[in-house]
Amino acid sequence: MIDLHTHTLFSDGELIPSELARRAKDIGYRAIAFTDHADFSNMEFILNNVSKAVEGLEQYFGLYVFYGVEITHIPPELMKESIEKARKLGAQIVVVHGESPVEPVKVGTNKAAVEAKCDILAHPGLITKDDAELACQNGVVLEISARGGHSFTNGHVFQMAKSANALYMLDTDTHSPGNLITKEFAYTVLKGSGMNDDEIKKAFDTAENVLEKLLKRRYDAKKT
Repeated sequence: MIDLHTHTLFSDGELIPSELARRAKDIGYRAIAFTDHADFSNMEFILNNVSKAVEGLEQYFGLYVFYGVEITHIPPELMKESIEKARKLGAQIVVVHGESPVEPVKVGTNKAAVEAKCDILAHPGLITKDDAELACQNGVVLEISARGGHSFTNGHVFQMAKSANALYMLDTDTHSPGNLITKEFAYTVLKGSGMNDDEIKKAFDTAENVLEKLLKRRYDAKKT
């Protein structure tokens, strides 16, 4: 299981990074990313602290671990600036909190996020075909969510991704230990989104490709 959208107690999650990583490894995870909720007020705090916590987790727990942020409820007009700031501060992955059907996210957030080339647009709700096509053009991955509420529009997100030939993958948006899932349960969520076996394989393949991209990005950063 590759899960690139989770939260620790550095935002609204329940666990410190080490425990979250250990629990993930215990149920078969290969990779995890800590992407706590961030805006301009706490972005530096999150990245400074979580980066310290994850340094030894890969070596001793035996899974890939990344740190980043989920840019959350930032005005669309400030999206590009916020993504650029996160990357400058060392974020290895940038997720944007999309227009979920269960939160009052400002309309235009999805478009601003894919225009600014975030890595993953989380739970993008009733995303338009135009925004899905822009995601495809800019290499932004559309998230299929395993989290209750955000998952209400998974079927629509998948259909828009499919029609636009955009990338899509499953993440859990974990906040508590029980939100972590096995690969077998991930298959069930993807099947429930209306995918056939080939389309489910594509979701898993996308996760593998994003993981390779993150590893290369980290390697290149170390060289510089």
